[in-house]
Amino acid sequence: MGPSEGFRSLAILLAVAAAVALAYGAHFQNAAVVADSTKKVKTKGGLSLKQLLALISRPQWLSGTAFMGAGIVLQLAALTLAPLIVVQPIGAVALVITSLLNARSTKTRISRPTLIAVTFCTVGIAAFVAMASGVAHETVLNDDRLREVLGILLTILVIFGVLFFTIGKRMQALTYVAGAGVLYGFVATLAKVVIQRIYQQQFELLTILCLVALIGAVSLGGWFVQNAYSSGPPDLVIAGLTVIDPLVAVSIGIVVLGEAKDAGFLTILGWLISAVVAMIGVYLLSKVHPELSTKALTRKHLV
Repeated sequence: MGPSEGFRSLAILLAVAAAVALAYGAHFQNAAVVADSTKKVKTKGGLSLKQLLALISRPQWLSGTAFMGAGIVLQLAALTLAPLIVVQPIGAVALVITSLLNARSTKTRISRPTLIAVTFCTVGIAAFVAMASGVAHETVLNDDRLREVLGILLTILVIFGVLFFTIGKRMQALTYVAGAGVLYGFVATLAKVVIQRIYQQQFELLTILCLVALIGAVSLGGWFVQNAYSSGPPDLVIAGLTVIDPLVAVSIGIVVLGEAKDAGFLTILGWLISAVVAMIGVYLLSKVHPELSTKALTRKHLV
């Protein structure tokens, strides 16, 4: 079944540490992408494959990747100790840290509307975690449930892959963020699935397929994130990831994995309300962020 529920507090602490690492990783990666893109006049939202490959040689981008890697390790450790629907939403902590780091590095004042948007995101996710922690339980994962997850992910990978390689250059930051958030939600789910299968001593072909699907989702999701950095501020990217990612992962955890089968009507209603509040925050941030306004004016002037 998994570890004892007594480890849940440790899992939450590990998830918070993972969120801090994610925030610093996003900050450094965004700085590297912006520095690279300013060398060339860009009027579109997407990066070319050549530009993405060039980022690998930038120390700042590599530093961000190292932080991201540390965050993944900490998140996986948290997932081994607590249900998915408890751990995954805690990543919203990264939004607050990223907003402060970005404001300091760009010397951009955090405006009141931006602060309100960040508050909506954070409060919505925090309320969700508080309610989930009281009712979430580990479940035994069978092969049929796992095939459902893989089938949904395969469909999404095909759709996003086609969209990216056809209209990718016309996509905006929020679109990239949404795509990455959905994919990373599946990454978290598949990571939890593999951990559960190991606990259940079922590491066989189906589990290996999960690992392959996980790598595919990470790769395409990572590409989306780098393109989002080129057309939007890092706190918008993190806002989308820390809201859309857990909402997708939690939905799968509830519907497919059955981690919230003990939740009552009021709890489910509370989850829906908190999710709506968090999504409103992401939408507001995409509209009111001062750095987005600056970038839009700059591009209009260049054109």
